[in-house]
Amino acid sequence: MTDTGRDIPRGTVSRTAKLASLPLGAAGRATLGIGKRLSGRSSDEVNAELQQRTAEQLFAVLGQLKGGAMKLGQQLSIFEAAVPDEVAGPYREALVKLQEAAPPMPVKTVHAVLNQQLGGRWRERFRDFDDAPAAAASIGQVHRATWRDGREVAVKIQYPGAGPALMADLTQLARFARLFAALFPGMDVKPLIAELKDRVVEELDYGLEADAQRAFAAAYAGDPQIAVPRVVASAPKVIVSEWLEGFPLSRVIAEGTREQRDRAGVLLAELHFSGPQRAGLLHADPHPGNFRLLADGRLGVIDFGATARLPEGLPEPIGRLVRWALDGRADDVLTDLRAEGFILPSVEVDAQGVLDYLLPFLDPIAAPRFKFTRRWMQEQAARIGDPRSDASRLGRQLNLPPAYLLIHRVTIGSIGVLCQLDAEAPYRGVVEEWLPGFAA
Repeated sequence: MTDTGRDIPRGTVSRTAKLASLPLGAAGRATLGIGKRLSGRSSDEVNAELQQRTAEQLFAVLGQLKGGAMKLGQQLSIFEAAVPDEVAGPYREALVKLQEAAPPMPVKTVHAVLNQQLGGRWRERFRDFDDAPAAAASIGQVHRATWRDGREVAVKIQYPGAGPALMADLTQLARFARLFAALFPGMDVKPLIAELKDRVVEELDYGLEADAQRAFAAAYAGDPQIAVPRVVASAPKVIVSEWLEGFPLSRVIAEGTREQRDRAGVLLAELHFSGPQRAGLLHADPHPGNFRLLADGRLGVIDFGATARLPEGLPEPIGRLVRWALDGRADDVLTDLRAEGFILPSVEVDAQGVLDYLLPFLDPIAAPRFKFTRRWMQEQAARIGDPRSDASRLGRQLNLPPAYLLIHRVTIGSIGVLCQLDAEAPYRGVVEEWLPGFAA
């Protein structure tokens, strides 16, 4: 195997061994915990220690492997706000680390990729190039450089072997779904993994990503709220784009001021709802590592690997259903849910019961202002996650049509980030402006 292939092994043996250590490690810690309880330590004390050790091992392994393992970890980090504090506490720090960093690939691997993608004289295209990565993610890492015309640029380079590693990781992780269920009660990880696998081909194609970034950059050129860096050059495994200096959203979550939190929250909502109408695209990866809060108050968006093409904008029935639900029109809501395929013809449900199920989810736009909190998201997760509850039973009778699957997942992920931000803003106004069918 060449040097350029060693960073992410194409074979699955070493990666599988690391992933397989997760359930084995959990079993070993459980056995150790029994011994500690027998020696007189309290059950709560032992459980807290076991959770912390499990979290440390889980996210250390996910981060080291990059690829699908890290990508799943990053996706899970978005949903951390839904997990009760007593469970999430030990994991929070490890999750936030996954939002920003991963071990770098060797310098000579970086140079080999640039040589292959930009040509043997690639250095002549830059005034200077920093060999130390400025950021690292699941399938690539970013280097800071100066383009030949003097512009500061970000050079995104894909890890060699990222594709096979990504698929191997996700296949292996699907077998450990029960372990993740223990860490994230009420969350079914398998559908999330299945969707990640479906989108692998697109995310590995930096040509598609560069096209999406160009579309967003054109749509938001000169915008006072959203900043999208222009693409300077691109190749199948490399994207060069203008550098954006800003305060990472993960740091806003960890230590941001009230003003920064609220500002970031409303701008994330603005991007989510306006993108389909302005660019014909939905930004489909609300992971905090993809955003920066700039000094001039704009939200900088720096990753477009996951987008959904919505040339007609967001589907109009979504806005209409939301408006009718807030107006209490239970029968109309039920009729439209059936028409859109959310309730199959063979399923009998009560119209008012469906409305009661939906309304708590619409709290953020029921009033002019709303504050997203972890507690609110935990309440929603608990309401539908308890298999004994009426809400859970009704939820299992509903269907999610394929056309709405990605929109639903991105919306839930964005809400998770807003809850991590603890952000308060006039979200209803954003929805009225950009969601077709909602404004009266």
